[in-house]
Amino acid sequence: MGYDLKEAMDFLVTLNDEARKPHITEIAGKTYCDKNLFRYGKEEMASPLTATSLNSLIDYINEKQDEFRESMIIHVESPTKVHLLSGLTKERNREELFTVTTNPNGFQFDYPYDQECFIINMQTAFEQTKETAIILTVAGNVENKTVANYGDDGTSQKATISKGIAGKEDVIVPNPVMLRPYRTFLEVEQPESKFIFRIKEGRDGTPMFKLIEADGGLWKYEAVASIKAFLKERIDSNLDIAIIG
Repeated sequence: MGYDLKEAMDFLVTLNDEARKPHITEIAGKTYCDKNLFRYGKEEMASPLTATSLNSLIDYINEKQDEFRESMIIHVESPTKVHLLSGLTKERNREELFTVTTNPNGFQFDYPYDQECFIINMQTAFEQTKETAIILTVAGNVENKTVANYGDDGTSQKATISKGIAGKEDVIVPNPVMLRPYRTFLEVEQPESKFIFRIKEGRDGTPMFKLIEADGGLWKYEAVASIKAFLKERIDSNLDIAIIG
């Protein structure tokens, strides 16, 4: 019995060893393995440094060129994200040395704000321009519970606003409006784009305000172009660094 038990245990060990081995199969000219294999001797890559400003990336490029490979690439992925990558290695990989990200604007477009929140956001999330001032004037003085006095033909609106101590006035709500919200890195000029400004009455009769993006996303291309130009002006042209986006 003891011999039979030992033989059975050896058999189970053999099965376990066989199960742990990778099995290679070729199907339709492609090679497959049923195990995840960890490769030894793989080229090590650095973990990228992270920052929130373009100037930090420029400082790194100017001061740490000894960490670069033969060629480098700056990839402007979006208006809020930029990567510093190496050229292709022998194994056709890229090493990422630096990543810059920003999230400068908490304003939610196509979302209704009450009067106070809208005014605060217009003052903090946008460059202050003449059109910003006009919107603030209208939003700050629209009368509560004047839905009967709102006019809306689908393009323009008319609203009643307070004027002076006791006076009131019907004004045309500006539409569309050209604004510069903070949507990209603060070192570059914020793209100006078109917005639709809408006023609606809330459940309690108070006015609600929202801005709707109306440029089809063209501002993103302008922002990427501005980032590329900003970097090109400040990076040594003798360095083998391509800027793409």
